[in-house]
Amino acid sequence: MNKEELLQEWLKEEKKAQIQGWNFSHIYGRYEEEDDLPWDFHEIIKKYLSHDMKLLDMETGGGEFLLSLNHPKNLISAIEGYKPNVEYCRDVLLPFGIDFKEADGLDDLPFEDKKFDIVTNKHGDYKVTELKRVLKNGGLFLTQQVGAENDRELIELLLSEKTTCTFANQYLNIRKKELEDHNFEILESNEVYRPIKFYDVGALVWFAKIIEWEFVGFSVESCIENLYKAQAILEKKGVIEGRIHRFYIVARKT
Repeated sequence: MNKEELLQEWLKEEKKAQIQGWNFSHIYGRYEEEDDLPWDFHEIIKKYLSHDMKLLDMETGGGEFLLSLNHPKNLISAIEGYKPNVEYCRDVLLPFGIDFKEADGLDDLPFEDKKFDIVTNKHGDYKVTELKRVLKNGGLFLTQQVGAENDRELIELLLSEKTTCTFANQYLNIRKKELEDHNFEILESNEVYRPIKFYDVGALVWFAKIIEWEFVGFSVESCIENLYKAQAILEKKGVIEGRIHRFYIVARKT
């Protein structure tokens, strides 16, 4: 395709950049990430989750990951604060009898003290003081987080600038110490940097529009010259690569 044809294709992807829940199926087969993490967060949760536990899932997205745990619905609570997902969660989770409430992870949680045996959080915000308040004594907090250096190379490619860490505290050692300072015992943890790969620039456009808090100010028209650079990299190497930054923590309230 020539430059004008590429531009029109990328503008179409930009318009398509809307999701319900946390569903990236639109670009499946066109990009890869999290395929080779040295842990499986789902299996880690299942290791600690017993059938009778009261569970809170924070920033649940569209509830896809939560429902995959197959926990008794009457023992589940969930929060989500991202506006496009809130109504979707109400439609999907409330009919199951799940106690869903609109709230962000950094809000004061809309639950009473010492309500939960276990709190799960995949890629969402949290306040340790609120975790401590809503967990029972001996309760568990399990989180997988996106680290401070996530997608850095891709951001710099598209936005033409060296980025500062928007989420500067998002490193395993910092988040572990924060929990320990609030009387949590760290049971296990790990941190890795792994590849993220894009096999067409349109998929990268869609991704950058969805992850708007990382690719701040991105649009096809404002970044068009950098998109042509990305296309040149793709044509030369067959792939556009960056790195993801992930870590997880399992902690117990003491």
